[in-house]
Amino acid sequence: MLMFIGLGLFDKTDISVKGLEFVRGADHVFLESYTSRLMGTTTEELIRYYERPVRPLYREDVEQYPDELLSLARSGDVAFLCAGDPMVSTTHADLRLRAEALGIKTAIIHAASISSAVCGLSGLQNYRFGKSCSLPFPQKNWFPTTPFDVIRENLRCRLHTLVYLDIHKERFMTVNEAVVLLEKMAADEGITIPLYIGIARAGSENVAVRAGPADVIRSVDFGPPLHILIIPAELHEMERMYLERFAGL
Repeated sequence: MLMFIGLGLFDKTDISVKGLEFVRGADHVFLESYTSRLMGTTTEELIRYYERPVRPLYREDVEQYPDELLSLARSGDVAFLCAGDPMVSTTHADLRLRAEALGIKTAIIHAASISSAVCGLSGLQNYRFGKSCSLPFPQKNWFPTTPFDVIRENLRCRLHTLVYLDIHKERFMTVNEAVVLLEKMAADEGITIPLYIGIARAGSENVAVRAGPADVIRSVDFGPPLHILIIPAELHEMERMYLERFAGL
């Protein structure tokens, strides 16, 4: 069996009781380590807490070379651990489809996801979010603008945009870096983004939430990762009140 288990937002204690029980009884435990990270813990701490060996997996392990994992799931119970909720990432849905095609039983144990947590932290209404996007670090001779196409279309439809910030090995994009990149794209398009909402360390006791225009957000020290960004559309009165009270708007 292949069980997809969400680990929640920040540290080892965010896993559900159901998830923890499965992990401690599993034959093999894998930790997906590329779409997101639990910044409040380490792999070594997870091993001690779960009382089981934990093997990290990276993108190529899951997307290109999943044969060993799937083979183990044919004959035993395999726990596939993911920060947040397991099925927010399409790469995990692809792995589940591959397993089912091979006749391997699969199931999901859900957990808190950043996609829902941002609503509580920002006060933005969840049904007013449009398509989300990911903002990658620019590379030499490569400056992707596809994320801005998503933001522009959402703003046209009066919808908020959740912007996932890039993780590259041990480099984590900050809210400040993201705002600089998006402001450049906006200037090239002749568009103004009136408001940004930056969030850092969701799920921790030291969460940071701050709303404001680009010049304000660029100067805020959001502290350690992980960071995420929201581009809100026109605010409902309740959303504005919430941001004024909890995000310094």
